[in-house]
Amino acid sequence: MLRRLCAAVAAFGLLSCTASKPPAATPPIESRTLPQTSAEPVEAPGKPATGGPAPGRPAPGKPAPGYYRVDSSHSELRLLVYRAGALASLGHNHVIVNRSLNGSIDVAPQWGGSSFSLSVPVAAFVIDDSRARSEEGEDFSAEVSDGAKSGTWNNMTGPAVLDAARYPVISMRSVRVQEQQGKFTVTVAVSVAGHEASVSEPFVLRQESDGLSATAAFDLNQSALGMTPFSVMLGALAVRDTMRVRLTVTAQLDTPR
Repeated sequence: MLRRLCAAVAAFGLLSCTASKPPAATPPIESRTLPQTSAEPVEAPGKPATGGPAPGRPAPGKPAPGYYRVDSSHSELRLLVYRAGALASLGHNHVIVNRSLNGSIDVAPQWGGSSFSLSVPVAAFVIDDSRARSEEGEDFSAEVSDGAKSGTWNNMTGPAVLDAARYPVISMRSVRVQEQQGKFTVTVAVSVAGHEASVSEPFVLRQESDGLSATAAFDLNQSALGMTPFSVMLGALAVRDTMRVRLTVTAQLDTPR
């Protein structure tokens, strides 16, 4: 029995959570299935970024119109995922990081006319980077073996979750950008493993001397993205549906409008 439980833990897939209960996730506006598309292969990520964006100044006010190119070295998508089920103690909470974001931002003369697009290569996700885990505190203090990381990676990228072989890129594009008294909300269409879902979340925008940065932190259900949270043994060992999403995007001015 113990051997079977250990095997289940090794297979324990994408995203696990702590005992603390996260807030309810924002439901999707809509979800639909997309046709399969091809994409160029992506390279494994290089060295992690060694710092965040410069402080800059809050964005409210007149925008600096132009086309901005995403700076991958100072941009990051981070997912905090949590274990669940009666045998949750056999699994781990995971920090999943991607520091290979690509894309562009088109800043219009009015914030509401601005738009952006991002692509996130699935192959560039890093499971339980030691630095990232230490940054997330006690909930992620447990050691995670290379075998557990490998098992999480295989399940996450497999056909049951991200289906990386057929859909190697996660894409995001803005549907609507709203600004009111210096507070921003963006509606984003997210395409994951052939499904597109739309979510609306607040974010913080700052303008730099020659660029801008945007940050957002929110809770999101995997099921809202068309994914089924991983579980084994009739749910005794599972991944909690709700995960914490943290997104930091820094972009440099490419071409003035």
